[in-house]
Formats: sequence, C-alpha cells, structure tokens
Amino acid sequence: MSNERLSASNLGPATLGIHGEETDSPPGSPIVPPIMQSATFHWASPADGELIYSRFGNNPNQVEVGRKVAALEGTEAAGALASGMAATAMALLALTGVGDHVVASSRLYGATQKLLTLELPRRGVDTTFVDPDEGGWEEAVRPETRVIFIEMPDNPTLRVLDPRPLVALARERGIKVLCDATFASPVNLRAASLGIDMIIHSATKYLGGHSDLIAGVVAGPQALVSEVIAMSHLYGPALDPHTAWLLDRGLRTLEARIQVHNQNALEVSERLSGHSAIGRVIYPGLPSHPDHKVAAELMTGFGGVVSIVLKGGGAAADQFLSALKIAVAAPSLGGVETLVSQPRHTSHAGLTQEEREAQGIPDGFVRISVGIENSQDLIADIEQALEVVD
Repeated sequence: MSNERLSASNLGPATLGIHGEETDSPPGSPIVPPIMQSATFHWASPADGELIYSRFGNNPNQVEVGRKVAALEGTEAAGALASGMAATAMALLALTGVGDHVVASSRLYGATQKLLTLELPRRGVDTTFVDPDEGGWEEAVRPETRVIFIEMPDNPTLRVLDPRPLVALARERGIKVLCDATFASPVNLRAASLGIDMIIHSATKYLGGHSDLIAGVVAGPQALVSEVIAMSHLYGPALDPHTAWLLDRGLRTLEARIQVHNQNALEVSERLSGHSAIGRVIYPGLPSHPDHKVAAELMTGFGGVVSIVLKGGGAAADQFLSALKIAVAAPSLGGVETLVSQPRHTSHAGLTQEEREAQGIPDGFVRISVGIENSQDLIADIEQALEVVD
C-alpha cells in the first residue's frame, strides 16, 4: 500500500507542489533548483539534447515549472509563458485559424473578451457569446466551431458553470474545451478530471502567490500543449528563467496557502452577509450563491475571492477602498496579502457601464481577494471601512 501511495498519480497537491513527480532525488541534488539564467546553450547537434534557446521554453527552470503544473493538474503536459493573457492568446491562436469559430461564455475576464471581440476577428476568427444562465450552447455551435471557452469560477462574479454538458457536446462535434481556472487553482479544481481539454492559469495569481511575478500556464494533452508552445515560438512570450524559478517557489506552498485563502474567504463572506451597507455578498461557499450546489460538487474548496455590491454605488466603493488599513487597493488577486479592487476601474474597465451591468457588475461592485492574514484582523478592517460608507 505504501508503494502505491508513492506513485506520482497518488501524490497530494502539497507533495507535488514541492517535489513534482520526481520524488526520489539522488544524493547531492540541490533542494532548491538553481536558476539557469542563460538565454542559450551549447548545442552542436540534435544529439546534444533538448536545451537550445530559452525562448523555446526548454530552459530547465521553464521545464521544471511546467512539469509541476502538469502534475498538479493531472495532465500530460504543461507549458509556462510570460503572462496569463499570453497563455490565453497563444492557446486561441494555436487552435483556431481563418474561418474558424469560437463559442465563449459571456462571463469572462475583460481582456479575454477584448481578445475575442477585437483581435481574433482580425485573424479571421469569429466568436459567439453565450449567457450560461440562458443556455443556448448547442444553438451557438457551428460546423466551423473549434473552441468552447469558459472560466471557472468566473471573474469577478464568481459564478460556477457545470462544464460536463459542454464537454459532452464538444466531444460529439470535435471541439476543444478551454477553461481559465485561475480563480480555482489546481488545489480547488482539477478541470481535466471533468473532461476539459486545456486549462489556463494566470500564474501571476495563486500559483505564484506573492504578487511579485507575471506568468501564465497552459496544461493539457501533450499534443495540444505542444501546439501552444510552438505558437509561442513565433510570438515570443517566453517566461524568463528567474520568473520561472519564482513561480516554482510559489508552487511549493500552493496547497498550504489555498487552504488558508479558502477558510478566510468563507469567514469574511459569512460575516459580511446581512451587513447594512452591502446589497449582496457573492461567494460560492455561501448557500445563497446561485451555483453553491454545483461548486460544492465539483470543487474541493470555494476559493479566496469574495465579491460584494455596496448599496451606495461607485461613490461608496471609492470610500470603502480609501478607508482600508490592512487590505490594499490593488488590481490583482491571489497574493498572500488581501487585495481589493473595483472591476469598473480594473478588469472590466474596457466595457461600458451597460455591458458591465448586463454581466452582474454594477457600480458599487467590489472584488476582495482575501489573503492569508489573520481572519479576524481582516474582518475588523473591512468592517471599520464599511462604517465610513455613506
């Protein structure tokens, strides 16, 4: 039984994040891998090995972090790129071409929406957006559809879509399903186990975990990941070795951090529910969340992001952010510190007010990336900031 437990497929996320699948290191091996800060390598012929040029993603630091993410996701392969949007763009460009079609959830990160509506049409790729609440996925699919693109949970309304019917539809039609699972992390959701073909993360967020790097990853079957990495050779969004090393460091504490994020976010959401200044508290771990049952079935944790809608609108949100003392107003998430932002000014600033409201993001919407500070300190800070809100 002990030997079976030690096989790579049975190792837990904490072990995989620290050691990867290679748990039996020989004596003399460094506990922390060195930074291979080199752009190129001595390579006289193909027989000399795989190391060629760091833009190709085969620097040892890039390879190591890719292997760890693949192990965490339970996929054949993963590749690291220079940002989450680089990962998204390279995946879509690799899997589509002139005349192709994408079906996408209408609840997506603002930059991803821009990529689909402004940039891909210049490459001859059309997109149909589907509101998951209204359905119509099958009607949106065309003979030329190549990709279905979703987020789990989505940014910033934290809705959790059940992808299994989409996966079944995609299998029938020969379509690939891509999922941005940044908000979940591999600890809370193993999307590949649900049939997702390719998982995308902004590794800047939970995978890195310390607000000190910009990176992205794609994970999936070797053939698909190879297509994405080949596309990145042309466009050039390579992850530099030092950043790959920092990302590897972040993966070492991923499960430990996520467990605290999950618990703190649940405590914050429960405490804020019913507050007189708040019209709505949004967190998949609350029974009041519209997708609570789906999230509880598909995810092992509900994540570290809590969203609230202040009754006083945008002015109240401005006051709230200005009054925070421990939490920091900043446009990111997934770090050890609590970061608070207004999507109307950050992730969804490119949308009109009407477009944001149609997605459930009115003025007064505040996204709280709950960190791993003491939960009671965070709650006290949030409550004192709410006291100044008109």
